[in-house]
Amino acid sequence: MNDLKNIADIQLLVDAFYTQVRQDELLGPVFSAVIQNNWQPHLHRMYAFWNAALFSEPGFKGNPFAKHAPLPIQAEHFTRWLHLFTQTVDEHFEGPIATDAKHRAHLMGAMFQAKLSRMNDGFGKVIV
Repeated sequence: MNDLKNIADIQLLVDAFYTQVRQDELLGPVFSAVIQNNWQPHLHRMYAFWNAALFSEPGFKGNPFAKHAPLPIQAEHFTRWLHLFTQTVDEHFEGPIATDAKHRAHLMGAMFQAKLSRMNDGFGKVIV
């Protein structure tokens, strides 16, 4: 297996991952409630996000936490998301950038959970 090296690899990763998400009993309903059947805009944003995160390529603008904060998600959703993401990376890639992608996903999941916990505990509910 090769490492992630370009946008084509990111597209493969993102497409394979979200195929799993759509079929997942826990995550699928959360995503389909928001995305419904219009997956292309979300996939394109994820290509840009991971391309920026892994290769420092410009093109992603947005606040991922603000998009996820209103969703009915708990720790088990993050655990499942990370499991599927890690599994998908491991099925297709190996190397330092693949390892970095998994590391970044874990950091993002931990950050989102910490922020959601603070919001749910009554701390600053404003999302910017």
